[in-house]
Amino acid sequence: MEERLQKLLSRAGFGSRRRCEEIIANGRVQLNGRAARLGDKADPAQDKIAVDGQPIRIKAHNFIYIALHKPKGVLSSLEDELGEGRKTVRDLVPLPGHLYPVGRLDKQSTGLMLMTNDGDLAHKLTHPRYGHRKMYHVTVSGNVPPHILQQWRDGVWLDERKTVPADIKALRKGKDFTFLEIIMREGRKRQIRRVANILGYPVRSLVRQRIGPISLGNLGVGEWRHLTNSEIAALRKISRQKGEKSPDARRQKSTKSRRRPKTGGSGRPSSPSPKPHQRSTTKSTKKRKR
Repeated sequence: MEERLQKLLSRAGFGSRRRCEEIIANGRVQLNGRAARLGDKADPAQDKIAVDGQPIRIKAHNFIYIALHKPKGVLSSLEDELGEGRKTVRDLVPLPGHLYPVGRLDKQSTGLMLMTNDGDLAHKLTHPRYGHRKMYHVTVSGNVPPHILQQWRDGVWLDERKTVPADIKALRKGKDFTFLEIIMREGRKRQIRRVANILGYPVRSLVRQRIGPISLGNLGVGEWRHLTNSEIAALRKISRQKGEKSPDARRQKSTKSRRRPKTGGSGRPSSPSPKPHQRSTTKSTKKRKR
C-alpha cells in the first residue's frame, strides 16, 4: 500500500512529518535509486527507500512512548547545538534508536516531557493547530492582584499579537510570591516567562504537570518510564481530533492578523483623531445669490 514518503520516514523514526519533509527537500532521500521529491508516494513492501544512501527499515508496530521528568539545566533538544557538551534529555533515556521530544521546555524549567519514535503522533501533539492542553505549576515573584490575573487570562500582547486566553488559578499566595496553576493550549517560545515579565511578576520556578491526558504524577526528577497502553490509547484519541479547534483557538485566529494598536504616552491605545469641522458654505451661497 502506497503512503506519502514523509509519513514512511516518520514511522521509521526520522522525526516529525515536517522534519521529514525537510530531509526530502534537502535531497537526502532516494526512492528506487533516484532523488525523492516532496509529494512522492511509496510502498515499503515493494519500493527501495534510502536516507543518505542507507536503506531504511520501517517497523509498523515498534513504537516507543516515554514520559520523562526533565531536570533544571538540561536541554530539551536531542543534541547540544553549540557543541559545549551540555546534557540533553536524550542523554537521560538510554534506549537505542531515534527518539525525539514532544513538548519542549526551556533550560531552567522542569517537568513532564514525552519522547517517542512515532513521528505521526508527535506531529499531532506538537502542531499548534491541534491546541492540546498543557498544565503548569508556576511560582512568580510578588503577590499578584486579581485584575492582573484576569489580564493574563484574557490575553497579553506578545510578538505583535495577543496570547490565546488561558485558565489561571492562584493556588497559594504569600507576601512575596504567588503559586499559580496555568492551563494553556498555546506554546510560544518561553511564553509563560515572557508574559510574567511583561506583567511585572517574574517566574521563580516552572514545572509542567500535564500534557493532554498524561500526568507527571510521582515521577522523580530525571526519571523516565514507558507509557501504559491506556495512556497511549488516550494520546491517539486526542490526536485524531483534527480540526476540532477550541473556542480559545478560534478567538486567537480572529485576532492573529491584527497588529498591536498604536499607543500614546500612557501606554493605552490611541483614539483616532477627530475629523476637521467642515466649513460653512452659507456666506458663499448668499454671495452667489446677490
